[in-house]
Amino acid sequence: MVKHIILWKLMPDLTAEEKAEVKRGIKAGLEGLMGKVPGLLSVKVNVDGRLDSSNCDVMLDCTLESPEALQAYATHPAHVEVADTKVRPYTVQRVCLDFEE
Repeated sequence: MVKHIILWKLMPDLTAEEKAEVKRGIKAGLEGLMGKVPGLLSVKVNVDGRLDSSNCDVMLDCTLESPEALQAYATHPAHVEVADTKVRPYTVQRVCLDFEE
């Protein structure tokens, strides 16, 4: 199995209300990929409970069947649509950690 962890920092000029709306959209979009992307075993997006010591705003935690499933996930049309409409327009930084369990 492969863990796919992403941390994003949202655009600093977004208001608190805009950030909350963007976070809801990211969460709904990415968690909505379950059952649509082959090899995606679990997906959780953490947008709440952020402590002031944090330097990122959103966390994606996915489990996929294999490195090949991760590669397929990255280019799957449903994932690309979420990334292009819900994530990339509102983020300024992305950090990724992929590893096999």
